[in-house]
Amino acid sequence: MKKFLLSIAVLVMSMISVYADNRQDALNFYNNYINAANSYSDSVTSMYSPNAKIIRQVVKPDGSLVDVYTNTSTYIKQMKIAQAGAKLRQYKNFYSNIKITKIDNDTYKISSLRQPIGETYKLKTYAVVKKQSNGTWLIIEEMMQTKQQIFLKYAK
Repeated sequence: MKKFLLSIAVLVMSMISVYADNRQDALNFYNNYINAANSYSDSVTSMYSPNAKIIRQVVKPDGSLVDVYTNTSTYIKQMKIAQAGAKLRQYKNFYSNIKITKIDNDTYKISSLRQPIGETYKLKTYAVVKKQSNGTWLIIEEMMQTKQQIFLKYAK
């Protein structure tokens, strides 16, 4: 009986360890993403799944929200164009209230508030990250609120 209970305890502890490791790995990946984005690193583009769901949620002046969807390749092209201007202006985002929620063994939703440099407001954002079979993490879905009304021209 003692061996059985010990075996169960070891199994439970190893499951907790794997859960904690994946959770921490997902959070580390997200922090690396933030650092890459704020340092204008080209590596940020490789952090997205080729078929990621990208949502820009435009906050209109009246407070209403409009979701604008795009695909990964279009988003990365737009990101590369915007990166040059952002680097010149030293644009950065600061993230707070970071919360991580397990979706399944290898998938986590990381929600936070994003504050653009020089602004007093904070905008909602989340990323769903998934551990791939080769051990790397990728963003498979991202929603980021923005007050940039130019995105509305892409709304369907």
